[in-house]
Amino acid sequence: MKNIQYLLILLIALTLIHCEDDRDPNFLITSSQVGKLLRSSNVGDLESIYTNDSIVRDTLQSNLLSASNTIKIYEKGGQQLLTITVNRDSISKVGIIRVLDPRFTTEEGIGLQSTFKEIKDKYVIKKIVTSLNNVIIFIENSDVYFTIDKEELPASLRYDTSIDIEEVQIPDDSKIKYMMVGWE
Repeated sequence: MKNIQYLLILLIALTLIHCEDDRDPNFLITSSQVGKLLRSSNVGDLESIYTNDSIVRDTLQSNLLSASNTIKIYEKGGQQLLTITVNRDSISKVGIIRVLDPRFTTEEGIGLQSTFKEIKDKYVIKKIVTSLNNVIIFIENSDVYFTIDKEELPASLRYDTSIDIEEVQIPDDSKIKYMMVGWE
């Protein structure tokens, strides 16, 4: 009887371990990829990378310039996945990616539905930059950064742009407003 109990516990443990690695690679953010998009990808590769999705270029900018600086990626069915800002060097590369779909998560499991506490628990915070309406959190050794709306902060910190906001001043339950990846 004890052998059956041990076997059952082992089977449950193996199932739980296997479930942890069941993340969809199409929505995984690592140091070298954001879902299907690789860091080494050129802008010209987007059509082949997102063959089953829709790519929308900023038509106003493309009429004024030779090519668009902003590209939006939509899943078939209308859900916007990403907004890509193009780095305009000699070869057009992906510069900044704004993640819009909550299914995207980092290897540590952080995504748009995460809180500031989850960011602190999983990463070392490199720097916090205060802007007019937001606080931007930069992560040590990562291209991912997060924006939190100042409305999530205590009232005494919301309206003074000269205050340098520190990690301890941001409430743990603050929600992520934007999640970005900068490959510039």
